[in-house]
Amino acid sequence: MSTLDSMDAFLFSLSRAFCSPFAVFLQIQGCVICLLLALGWLMAAYVRNREVKRIKNSVKAGNSFAFLYQDMDELEHSRQAKLPRVSVIMPLKGFGEHNLHNWRSQITSLYGGPLEFLFVVESTEDPAYHAVSRLLSMYQDHVEAKVVVAGLATTCSQKIHNQLIGAEKIHKDTKYVLFLDDDVRLHPGTVGALTAEMEKNPEIFIQTGYPLDLPSGTLGSYCIYEYHMPCSMGFATGGRTFFLWGGCMMMHADDFRQDRYGVVSGLRDGGYSDDMTLASLAGAHKRLITSPPVAVFPHPLASDLSFGRYWNYLRKQTFVLESYISNVNWIMNKVLFAVHCYLSWGFVAPYVMAVIHITSALRIYIKGYHHLQDTTVASGGMSLVILLAICTFIELLSMWNLTRREVTLCNLLSPEAPRLSLAPYNWGLIFIAMLVDNFLYPISAFRSHFSQSINWSGIRYHLRNGKVFKIERRNDMVPAKTDLGGKHLYGKKGAPQKASFLSSLGRNFAHWRQPKKFDV
Repeated sequence: MSTLDSMDAFLFSLSRAFCSPFAVFLQIQGCVICLLLALGWLMAAYVRNREVKRIKNSVKAGNSFAFLYQDMDELEHSRQAKLPRVSVIMPLKGFGEHNLHNWRSQITSLYGGPLEFLFVVESTEDPAYHAVSRLLSMYQDHVEAKVVVAGLATTCSQKIHNQLIGAEKIHKDTKYVLFLDDDVRLHPGTVGALTAEMEKNPEIFIQTGYPLDLPSGTLGSYCIYEYHMPCSMGFATGGRTFFLWGGCMMMHADDFRQDRYGVVSGLRDGGYSDDMTLASLAGAHKRLITSPPVAVFPHPLASDLSFGRYWNYLRKQTFVLESYISNVNWIMNKVLFAVHCYLSWGFVAPYVMAVIHITSALRIYIKGYHHLQDTTVASGGMSLVILLAICTFIELLSMWNLTRREVTLCNLLSPEAPRLSLAPYNWGLIFIAMLVDNFLYPISAFRSHFSQSINWSGIRYHLRNGKVFKIERRNDMVPAKTDLGGKHLYGKKGAPQKASFLSSLGRNFAHWRQPKKFDV
């Protein structure tokens, strides 16, 4: 058979076009991106694995508390009594399936020094207020903790407002303040490890960490896992970093008391993103940000995390690049915007071309077009496909290796908790999520750029010159659930429904040891 039908002719013309020098450059560029990601994850895995080996070797040497301290002498009462006071501030919003387990992991820290917890809510109508109040009543004789009602934000995001109100309420003797998101699951020694680093190096401005996403099985949850994985490289340095995650930030309390470097005014006066604002201040004043190797935290995603909720989360992440506090910060955000968009579509494009090459080769084989000139083109195209497949395999293998190391590290750091496992991860869905997420990122980024407003948990923020200048609150803007944790923000008529809430609370207390399939 030698006559081409119109569809085959169009298909082969595309395949020829994708073998042009520019198209070949794009396909090779996609392979390079895969290999660079693989290299970054390999280096991150090395840092995490070095900590795994240290803990295991310490245990073999007889230190059964290696998950807390490298040196058992640190457990002596004389040393514990000298530990500085730490205040943990958690801005809360809504109540979901993993909250109780996360909060319990925070308030049962094995830090030996004075430790207080401030759970900050917008109002008493927030379901989180009732849930955390009940939890704290059960531990009132064992922990120093209280719930703070912050009121409505008017000049910045609600999360930042809650954080600043919490910082105003800390104990007068507090030396360090630790900001945590309510979806962070701490290890018993986390507070002690962060404090030890701050004591060792007073030049540290902020210490941070990063979450290990535990996908729930939906495509949306895998897209979020894939979105976070490239960022994990910047947090697995074992020391200095330029990255900052708002879910875990330990800082000097005096920086807030004295508004040093403008941390309070920078956040309060139009701040939208806590981590981006503080990272910008650190860069402007040449202050040190570090991320210790033990600062990786299990982050279970909601079991019903839909694709729509993933899209909402992505929109909020790209919108962060529209906020800034200085001209230098604006330029850096725009460069990051352009580079990320280019690399995202530069990553996806080779796979689109690969589908055309494979389809062309199959049509040639099935219809017997072996004597046509297009067979040579198809052969060249398939060579590029094979190269891309090899690079993709290396990339996925490196991602798997880093995840494996972090799962092992989390298990060692929380020996009392149900063990995490790699078994539930679906690597086929992860590959699909890589394509979906990188395709959608530029779309979300451009939409954020032109809209200059975002709905965050039922509150719409409008930006002008990189800062919040208008805040809208309407009942019709409140989503049924938050994006990642699947938390209920409000019940009927703006307040939690008593019956369903109490039953949900009871179920969570009963099953806090079995938070979904990742804890078995």
